[in-house]
Amino acid sequence: MRGITLGRVAGIPVRLNWTFLLILPVFAWLIGTQVGQFVELMNEVMNATLDAGALTGGQLPFVLGTAAAVGLFVSVLLHEFGHSFVAMRFGYEIDSITLWLFGGVASFTEMPEDWKQELLIAVAGPIVSVLIGAVAWVAFASVSLPPEAAFVVGYLALMNVVLAAFNMLPGFPMDGGRVLRALLARRRPHAQATKIAAEVGKVFAFLLGLWGLFNGNLITVGLAFFIYIAGAGEAQQTVLRAAFQDVRVGDIMTPRPELRTVTPTTSVAELMQRMFSERHTGYPVLQNDRLVGMVTLEDAQGVREVERDAFTVEDVMADDIASVTADADALDALEEMQSRGVGRLVVIDANGDLIGLISRTDLMTAFDVIQSGGSALTGGLRGGGNLPDVSGR
Repeated sequence: MRGITLGRVAGIPVRLNWTFLLILPVFAWLIGTQVGQFVELMNEVMNATLDAGALTGGQLPFVLGTAAAVGLFVSVLLHEFGHSFVAMRFGYEIDSITLWLFGGVASFTEMPEDWKQELLIAVAGPIVSVLIGAVAWVAFASVSLPPEAAFVVGYLALMNVVLAAFNMLPGFPMDGGRVLRALLARRRPHAQATKIAAEVGKVFAFLLGLWGLFNGNLITVGLAFFIYIAGAGEAQQTVLRAAFQDVRVGDIMTPRPELRTVTPTTSVAELMQRMFSERHTGYPVLQNDRLVGMVTLEDAQGVREVERDAFTVEDVMADDIASVTADADALDALEEMQSRGVGRLVVIDANGDLIGLISRTDLMTAFDVIQSGGSALTGGLRGGGNLPDVSGR
Protein backbone atom coordinates (compact mmCIF):
# COMPACT_ATOMS: atom_id res chain seq x y z
CA MET A 1 0.00 0.00 0.00
CA ARG A 2 1.57 3.25 -1.17
CA GLY A 3 1.69 6.44 0.85
CA ILE A 4 3.70 9.41 2.05
CA THR A 5 6.61 8.25 4.20
CA LEU A 6 6.67 10.17 7.49
CA GLY A 7 9.82 8.56 8.84
CA ARG A 8 11.20 5.33 10.25
CA VAL A 9 10.81 3.71 13.65
CA ALA A 10 13.17 0.82 14.42
CA GLY A 11 13.90 0.71 10.70
CA ILE A 12 10.20 0.39 9.74
CA PRO A 13 8.90 3.04 7.31
CA VAL A 14 5.74 4.73 8.62
CA ARG A 15 3.45 5.96 5.86
CA LEU A 16 0.21 7.85 5.39
CA ASN A 17 -2.03 6.75 2.54
CA TRP A 18 -4.06 9.54 0.92
CA THR A 19 -7.29 7.93 2.16
CA PHE A 20 -6.17 8.67 5.73
CA LEU A 21 -6.36 12.39 4.97
CA LEU A 22 -10.00 11.86 4.00
CA ILE A 23 -11.08 9.70 6.92
CA LEU A 24 -9.39 11.66 9.72
CA PRO A 25 -11.71 14.72 9.44
CA VAL A 26 -14.70 12.37 9.03
CA PHE A 27 -13.79 10.62 12.30
CA ALA A 28 -13.20 13.98 13.99
CA TRP A 29 -16.65 15.15 12.90
CA LEU A 30 -18.38 11.91 13.92
CA ILE A 31 -16.80 11.96 17.38
CA GLY A 32 -17.53 15.68 17.75
CA THR A 33 -21.23 15.17 17.01
CA GLN A 34 -21.44 12.40 19.64
CA VAL A 35 -19.53 13.97 22.53
CA GLY A 36 -22.69 13.97 24.70
CA GLN A 37 -23.32 10.27 24.09
CA PHE A 38 -19.70 9.38 24.82
CA VAL A 39 -19.82 11.38 28.07
CA GLU A 40 -22.90 9.44 29.17
CA LEU A 41 -21.17 6.16 28.32
CA MET A 42 -18.03 7.13 30.28
CA ASN A 43 -20.07 8.19 33.29
CA GLU A 44 -21.92 4.89 33.27
CA VAL A 45 -19.13 2.46 32.41
CA MET A 46 -16.16 4.21 34.03
CA ASN A 47 -18.02 5.63 37.05
CA ALA A 48 -17.14 9.18 36.00
CA THR A 49 -18.83 12.52 36.65
CA LEU A 50 -18.11 14.46 33.47
CA ASP A 51 -20.50 17.32 32.66
CA ALA A 52 -21.77 16.88 29.10
CA GLY A 53 -23.01 20.47 28.98
CA ALA A 54 -19.53 21.86 29.59
CA LEU A 55 -18.10 19.83 26.69
CA THR A 56 -20.76 20.40 24.03
CA GLY A 57 -20.76 24.15 23.63
CA GLY A 58 -19.52 26.08 20.61
CA GLN A 59 -16.69 24.55 18.61
CA LEU A 60 -15.30 22.58 21.56
CA PRO A 61 -16.90 19.24 20.51
CA PHE A 62 -15.05 19.30 17.19
CA VAL A 63 -11.77 20.19 18.87
CA LEU A 64 -12.31 17.22 21.17
CA GLY A 65 -13.29 15.09 18.18
CA THR A 66 -10.08 15.99 16.37
CA ALA A 67 -7.91 15.24 19.40
CA ALA A 68 -9.71 11.93 20.01
CA ALA A 69 -9.45 10.92 16.32
CA VAL A 70 -5.72 11.66 16.24
CA GLY A 71 -5.27 9.72 19.49
CA LEU A 72 -7.22 6.79 18.06
CA PHE A 73 -5.04 6.60 14.94
CA VAL A 74 -1.91 6.84 17.09
CA SER A 75 -3.30 3.88 19.03
CA VAL A 76 -3.83 2.01 15.76
CA LEU A 77 -0.23 2.77 14.81
CA LEU A 78 1.00 1.33 18.12
CA HIS A 79 -1.24 -1.69 17.52
CA GLU A 80 0.57 -2.32 14.21
CA PHE A 81 3.95 -1.86 15.87
CA GLY A 82 2.91 -4.62 18.28
CA HIS A 83 2.52 -7.01 15.34
CA SER A 84 5.69 -5.76 13.70
CA PHE A 85 8.05 -5.98 16.66
CA VAL A 86 7.02 -9.55 17.45
CA ALA A 87 7.43 -10.48 13.77
CA MET A 88 10.90 -8.92 13.77
CA ARG A 89 11.82 -11.06 16.79
CA PHE A 90 11.12 -14.09 14.60
CA GLY A 91 13.32 -12.69 11.84
CA TYR A 92 10.64 -11.33 9.49
CA GLU A 93 11.23 -8.09 7.64
CA ILE A 94 8.57 -5.38 7.80
CA ASP A 95 8.10 -3.53 4.53
CA SER A 96 6.09 -0.67 6.06
CA ILE A 97 3.29 0.37 8.39
CA THR A 98 0.63 2.45 6.64
CA LEU A 99 -2.29 4.40 8.10
CA TRP A 100 -5.22 4.47 5.71
CA LEU A 101 -8.99 4.55 5.37
CA PHE A 102 -9.72 1.58 7.65
CA GLY A 103 -6.97 2.02 10.22
CA GLY A 104 -3.50 0.56 9.85
CA VAL A 105 -1.72 -2.11 7.86
CA ALA A 106 1.66 -3.68 8.66
CA SER A 107 3.06 -5.08 5.41
CA PHE A 108 5.43 -8.04 5.80
CA THR A 109 7.82 -9.04 3.03
CA GLU A 110 7.00 -12.65 3.94
CA MET A 111 4.09 -14.03 5.94
CA PRO A 112 4.80 -16.63 8.63
CA GLU A 113 3.70 -20.20 7.98
CA ASP A 114 4.64 -21.58 11.41
CA TRP A 115 1.38 -21.58 13.35
CA LYS A 116 2.99 -20.68 16.69
CA GLN A 117 4.73 -17.66 15.19
CA GLU A 118 1.57 -16.48 13.43
CA LEU A 119 -0.45 -16.89 16.62
CA LEU A 120 1.95 -14.76 18.65
CA ILE A 121 2.25 -12.12 15.93
CA ALA A 122 -1.54 -11.95 15.52
CA VAL A 123 -2.35 -11.51 19.22
CA ALA A 124 0.43 -8.96 19.78
CA GLY A 125 -1.59 -6.11 18.24
CA PRO A 126 -4.75 -6.62 20.35
CA ILE A 127 -2.57 -7.03 23.45
CA VAL A 128 -1.00 -3.63 22.75
CA SER A 129 -4.48 -2.13 22.32
CA VAL A 130 -5.64 -3.60 25.62
CA LEU A 131 -2.54 -2.24 27.36
CA ILE A 132 -3.12 1.24 25.91
CA GLY A 133 -6.74 1.06 27.01
CA ALA A 134 -5.74 -0.06 30.52
CA VAL A 135 -3.19 2.73 30.91
CA ALA A 136 -5.71 5.30 29.67
CA TRP A 137 -8.36 3.86 32.01
CA VAL A 138 -6.04 4.12 35.02
CA ALA A 139 -5.08 7.67 34.07
CA PHE A 140 -8.74 8.61 33.67
CA ALA A 141 -9.65 7.14 37.06
CA SER A 142 -6.68 8.22 39.17
CA VAL A 143 -5.28 11.43 37.68
CA SER A 144 -6.98 14.79 38.13
CA LEU A 145 -7.39 16.01 34.55
CA PRO A 146 -9.20 18.98 33.02
CA PRO A 147 -12.59 17.88 31.63
CA GLU A 148 -11.39 18.23 28.03
CA ALA A 149 -8.34 16.02 28.59
CA ALA A 150 -10.40 13.59 30.66
CA PHE A 151 -12.81 13.15 27.75
CA VAL A 152 -10.03 12.34 25.28
CA VAL A 153 -8.30 9.95 27.70
CA GLY A 154 -11.59 8.24 28.55
CA TYR A 155 -12.47 7.91 24.87
CA LEU A 156 -9.13 6.26 24.14
CA ALA A 157 -9.59 3.90 27.10
CA LEU A 158 -12.93 2.71 25.76
CA MET A 159 -12.05 2.61 22.07
CA ASN A 160 -8.79 0.69 22.49
CA VAL A 161 -10.66 -2.08 24.29
CA VAL A 162 -13.27 -2.04 21.49
CA LEU A 163 -10.46 -2.03 18.89
CA ALA A 164 -8.87 -5.10 20.49
CA ALA A 165 -12.18 -6.95 20.72
CA PHE A 166 -13.22 -6.11 17.14
CA ASN A 167 -9.86 -7.19 15.72
CA MET A 168 -10.22 -10.58 17.41
CA LEU A 169 -13.41 -11.36 15.48
CA PRO A 170 -12.81 -14.13 12.89
CA GLY A 171 -12.65 -11.89 9.82
CA PHE A 172 -9.58 -13.10 7.95
CA PRO A 173 -7.18 -11.33 7.36
CA MET A 174 -8.00 -9.48 10.60
CA ASP A 175 -6.15 -10.53 13.73
CA GLY A 176 -8.92 -12.92 14.80
CA GLY A 177 -8.89 -14.55 11.38
CA ARG A 178 -5.15 -15.05 11.61
CA VAL A 179 -5.52 -16.56 15.07
CA LEU A 180 -8.13 -18.92 13.63
CA ARG A 181 -5.77 -19.89 10.78
CA ALA A 182 -2.93 -20.48 13.22
CA LEU A 183 -5.08 -22.79 15.34
CA LEU A 184 -6.37 -24.63 12.26
CA ALA A 185 -2.79 -25.03 10.99
CA ARG A 186 -1.83 -27.03 14.07
CA ARG A 187 -3.27 -30.16 12.44
CA ARG A 188 -3.71 -29.10 8.79
CA PRO A 189 -1.49 -27.90 5.95
CA HIS A 190 -1.05 -24.13 5.97
CA ALA A 191 -2.84 -23.68 2.62
CA GLN A 192 -5.87 -25.71 3.76
CA ALA A 193 -6.04 -23.76 7.04
CA THR A 194 -5.93 -20.53 5.03
CA LYS A 195 -8.82 -21.60 2.80
CA ILE A 196 -10.99 -22.49 5.81
CA ALA A 197 -10.14 -19.23 7.62
CA ALA A 198 -10.85 -17.25 4.45
CA GLU A 199 -14.28 -18.91 4.04
CA VAL A 200 -15.15 -18.12 7.65
CA GLY A 201 -13.92 -14.57 7.03
CA LYS A 202 -16.18 -14.22 3.99
CA VAL A 203 -19.23 -15.17 6.07
CA PHE A 204 -18.19 -12.69 8.75
CA ALA A 205 -17.64 -9.95 6.14
CA PHE A 206 -21.07 -10.64 4.61
CA LEU A 207 -22.81 -10.36 8.00
CA LEU A 208 -20.82 -7.25 8.89
CA GLY A 209 -21.75 -5.68 5.58
CA LEU A 210 -25.45 -6.43 6.13
CA TRP A 211 -25.29 -4.91 9.60
CA GLY A 212 -23.62 -1.78 8.23
CA LEU A 213 -26.13 -1.56 5.38
CA PHE A 214 -29.19 -1.83 7.62
CA ASN A 215 -27.73 0.75 10.01
CA GLY A 216 -26.71 3.15 7.26
CA ASN A 217 -23.03 2.91 8.21
CA LEU A 218 -21.11 3.17 4.94
CA ILE A 219 -17.72 2.91 6.68
CA THR A 220 -18.70 -0.49 8.06
CA VAL A 221 -19.93 -1.60 4.63
CA GLY A 222 -16.61 -0.52 3.11
CA LEU A 223 -14.68 -2.35 5.82
CA ALA A 224 -16.68 -5.52 5.20
CA PHE A 225 -15.94 -5.29 1.47
CA PHE A 226 -12.22 -4.85 2.20
CA ILE A 227 -12.17 -7.87 4.55
CA TYR A 228 -13.90 -10.00 1.90
CA ILE A 229 -11.55 -9.00 -0.93
CA ALA A 230 -8.34 -9.01 1.12
CA GLY A 231 -9.10 -12.40 2.65
CA ALA A 232 -9.86 -13.96 -0.72
CA GLY A 233 -6.71 -12.45 -2.22
CA GLU A 234 -4.41 -13.69 0.53
CA ALA A 235 -6.00 -17.14 0.41
CA GLN A 236 -5.36 -17.32 -3.33
CA GLN A 237 -1.77 -16.21 -2.84
CA THR A 238 -1.23 -18.85 -0.16
CA VAL A 239 -2.66 -21.60 -2.38
CA LEU A 240 -0.41 -20.46 -5.25
CA ARG A 241 2.63 -20.48 -3.00
CA ALA A 242 1.85 -23.98 -1.77
CA ALA A 243 1.28 -25.26 -5.30
CA PHE A 244 4.51 -23.74 -6.64
CA GLN A 245 6.68 -24.79 -3.72
CA ASP A 246 10.05 -25.94 -5.11
CA VAL A 247 8.87 -25.35 -8.71
CA ARG A 248 11.46 -23.36 -10.69
CA VAL A 249 11.09 -21.22 -13.78
CA GLY A 250 13.17 -23.74 -15.71
CA ASP A 251 10.57 -26.44 -15.02
CA ILE A 252 7.77 -24.71 -16.90
CA MET A 253 9.38 -22.23 -19.30
CA THR A 254 9.44 -22.61 -23.07
CA PRO A 255 13.14 -23.39 -23.83
CA ARG A 256 15.11 -21.47 -26.45
CA PRO A 257 14.96 -24.16 -29.21
CA GLU A 258 11.14 -24.04 -29.12
CA LEU A 259 10.91 -20.28 -28.84
CA ARG A 260 9.58 -18.02 -31.60
CA THR A 261 11.47 -14.73 -31.99
CA VAL A 262 11.64 -11.72 -34.31
CA THR A 263 14.42 -9.39 -35.44
CA PRO A 264 14.60 -5.59 -35.11
CA THR A 265 14.07 -5.21 -38.87
CA THR A 266 10.83 -7.18 -38.95
CA SER A 267 8.03 -4.85 -40.06
CA VAL A 268 5.13 -4.20 -37.72
CA ALA A 269 2.78 -5.50 -40.43
CA GLU A 270 4.65 -8.83 -40.55
CA LEU A 271 4.72 -8.94 -36.75
CA MET A 272 0.93 -8.54 -36.58
CA GLN A 273 0.48 -11.29 -39.17
CA ARG A 274 2.69 -13.65 -37.17
CA MET A 275 0.81 -12.84 -33.97
CA PHE A 276 -2.43 -13.76 -35.73
CA SER A 277 -1.17 -16.99 -37.31
CA GLU A 278 0.98 -18.19 -34.37
CA ARG A 279 -1.41 -16.96 -31.64
CA HIS A 280 1.29 -15.26 -29.63
CA THR A 281 1.12 -11.75 -28.20
CA GLY A 282 4.78 -11.22 -27.31
CA TYR A 283 8.14 -12.02 -28.88
CA PRO A 284 11.76 -11.67 -27.79
CA VAL A 285 13.73 -9.56 -30.28
CA LEU A 286 17.11 -11.00 -31.34
CA GLN A 287 19.87 -9.34 -33.31
CA ASN A 288 22.86 -11.50 -34.25
CA ASP A 289 21.52 -14.08 -31.80
CA ARG A 290 21.62 -11.56 -28.93
CA LEU A 291 18.57 -10.43 -26.97
CA VAL A 292 17.97 -6.72 -27.64
CA GLY A 293 14.32 -6.19 -26.73
CA MET A 294 10.79 -7.43 -26.24
CA VAL A 295 7.81 -6.56 -28.43
CA THR A 296 4.14 -7.16 -27.57
CA LEU A 297 0.75 -6.75 -29.16
CA GLU A 298 0.25 -3.54 -27.19
CA ASP A 299 3.45 -2.12 -28.72
CA ALA A 300 2.33 -2.96 -32.26
CA GLN A 301 -1.17 -1.61 -31.76
CA GLY A 302 0.31 1.82 -31.15
CA VAL A 303 1.10 2.06 -34.90
CA ARG A 304 -1.74 2.98 -37.24
CA GLU A 305 -2.66 0.22 -39.68
CA VAL A 306 -1.70 2.25 -42.79
CA GLU A 307 1.81 2.81 -41.40
CA ARG A 308 2.64 -0.72 -40.25
CA ASP A 309 4.64 -1.57 -43.38
CA ALA A 310 6.86 1.47 -42.79
CA PHE A 311 7.55 0.81 -39.10
CA THR A 312 9.79 -1.96 -37.80
CA VAL A 313 9.96 -3.87 -34.53
CA GLU A 314 12.94 -1.73 -33.53
CA ASP A 315 10.70 1.35 -33.63
CA VAL A 316 8.18 -0.01 -31.14
CA MET A 317 9.96 -2.63 -29.00
CA ALA A 318 10.88 -2.17 -25.34
CA ASP A 319 14.59 -2.39 -24.54
CA ASP A 320 13.94 -2.38 -20.77
CA ILE A 321 13.48 -6.13 -20.68
CA ALA A 322 11.76 -7.86 -17.76
CA SER A 323 13.77 -11.00 -17.12
CA VAL A 324 14.27 -13.86 -14.71
CA THR A 325 16.71 -16.73 -14.31
CA ALA A 326 15.84 -20.40 -14.77
CA ASP A 327 16.51 -21.25 -11.11
CA ALA A 328 14.16 -18.56 -9.76
CA ASP A 329 10.99 -19.66 -7.98
CA ALA A 330 7.97 -19.86 -10.27
CA LEU A 331 5.89 -17.75 -7.86
CA ASP A 332 8.61 -15.09 -7.78
CA ALA A 333 8.31 -14.92 -11.56
CA LEU A 334 4.55 -14.36 -11.27
CA GLU A 335 5.06 -11.62 -8.68
CA GLU A 336 7.65 -9.97 -10.95
CA MET A 337 5.11 -9.98 -13.80
CA GLN A 338 2.52 -8.38 -11.55
CA SER A 339 4.89 -5.70 -10.28
CA ARG A 340 6.13 -4.89 -13.78
CA GLY A 341 2.68 -5.05 -15.36
CA VAL A 342 3.78 -7.53 -18.05
CA GLY A 343 2.43 -10.87 -19.23
CA ARG A 344 5.75 -12.63 -19.82
CA LEU A 345 9.40 -12.69 -18.77
CA VAL A 346 12.43 -13.68 -20.80
CA VAL A 347 14.62 -16.27 -19.08
CA ILE A 348 18.33 -15.52 -19.21
CA ASP A 349 21.52 -17.21 -18.05
CA ALA A 350 24.42 -15.70 -16.10
CA ASN A 351 25.80 -14.09 -19.28
CA GLY A 352 22.49 -12.43 -20.12
CA ASP A 353 21.82 -14.79 -23.02
CA LEU A 354 18.25 -15.83 -23.82
CA ILE A 355 17.49 -19.41 -22.79
CA GLY A 356 13.69 -19.39 -22.64
CA LEU A 357 10.43 -17.54 -22.01
CA ILE A 358 7.80 -17.86 -19.28
CA SER A 359 4.34 -16.34 -19.49
CA ARG A 360 1.45 -15.80 -17.11
CA THR A 361 -0.43 -18.44 -19.13
CA ASP A 362 2.38 -20.95 -18.51
CA LEU A 363 2.15 -20.33 -14.78
CA MET A 364 -1.63 -20.61 -14.62
CA THR A 365 -1.56 -23.79 -16.72
CA ALA A 366 1.10 -25.25 -14.44
CA PHE A 367 -1.03 -24.34 -11.41
CA ASP A 368 -4.08 -26.09 -12.90
CA VAL A 369 -2.01 -29.19 -13.72
CA ILE A 370 -0.48 -29.33 -10.24
CA GLN A 371 -3.85 -28.82 -8.55
CA SER A 372 -5.58 -31.51 -10.59
CA GLY A 373 -2.69 -33.92 -10.95
CA GLY A 374 -1.86 -34.48 -7.30
CA SER A 375 1.53 -35.34 -5.83
CA ALA A 376 2.59 -37.74 -8.58
CA LEU A 377 2.19 -35.20 -11.36
CA THR A 378 3.68 -32.48 -9.19
CA GLY A 379 6.71 -34.64 -8.56
CA GLY A 380 7.10 -35.23 -12.30
CA LEU A 381 6.86 -31.52 -13.00
CA ARG A 382 9.43 -30.71 -10.40
CA GLY A 383 11.69 -33.30 -11.89
CA GLY A 384 12.19 -31.01 -14.87
CA GLY A 385 9.51 -31.96 -17.42
CA ASN A 386 8.08 -29.02 -19.37
CA LEU A 387 4.39 -28.37 -19.87
CA PRO A 388 2.88 -28.49 -23.34
CA ASP A 389 3.17 -25.26 -25.31
CA VAL A 390 0.28 -22.84 -24.79
CA SER A 391 -0.73 -19.69 -26.61
CA GLY A 392 -0.71 -16.17 -25.21
CA ARG A 393 3.00 -15.67 -24.67
